Amino acid sequence: MQRLAGRLAIVTGAGSGIGEAIARRFAAEGARVVIAEIGPAAGERVARDIVAGGGTAIAVPTDVAEPDSVAMMVERVRAELGAPDILVNNAGIAVFGDPLAMPAADWRRCMAVDLDGAWYCCRAVLPAMLEKGRGAIVNIASNHAFQVMKSTFPYPVAKHGLLGLTRSLALEYADRGIAVNAISPGYIETPLTLAQFAAAPDPAAARRAVERRQPVGRLGWPEEIAAVAALLASDEARFIIGANIVVDGGVTIRMYE
Repeated sequence: MQRLAGRLAIVTGAGSGIGEAIARRFAAEGARVVIAEIGPAAGERVARDIVAGGGTAIAVPTDVAEPDSVAMMVERVRAELGAPDILVNNAGIAVFGDPLAMPAADWRRCMAVDLDGAWYCCRAVLPAMLEKGRGAIVNIASNHAFQVMKSTFPYPVAKHGLLGLTRSLALEYADRGIAVNAISPGYIETPLTLAQFAAAPDPAAARRAVERRQPVGRLGWPEEIAAVAALLASDEARFIIGANIVVDGGVTIRMYE
């Protein structure tokens, strides 16, 4: 089933991990895909693979923290492929620090990518979506968007803000054909996660410790997030407005043990 046939989707941070899985799933669902990625080599690799598999994709180097970069990306997309129908705000960074000792630059960097970047992308694509009278925006949040762990400041602040952005825009434009929703992944097996395990003194033990905390006994897979994103981007989800779909293996519904 190609639920996204004929649609044009922009996926930020699609050079690896969850974003890459979403880009590949969207292409499999028939969408033309724009890989908006800060790392040119990573973006080009994913685009080449999609094209080699019979899909349509281009990579556009994009720094979502810079509004001019976002504007230029969308301008290029409109010139080469047309107006986007779907936006997935996946680009993000994890910044953790002591609230009072953390440099101001770390706060700004976290907010610039995880919150401001999503808004810049929304602001850039919404006019064309409103002109068409339809569109889907999917924001990749986190279970940090509604739960807080000690020693993760300011990442949850940005992700809580991203849920606020999702709900505010969803209500603002629901009656004009735009569906804005969020997905909150839990612990997902991405290259970043694997690198964190690899940096531990005992990588295998570090992974087992995380897996033991998951009710399902394993990490999530990027493809599981991509499956939900494909649904939210499709016409099947047009009555889902301002939702936050949690895909975390049940970890946030469990009380302390």
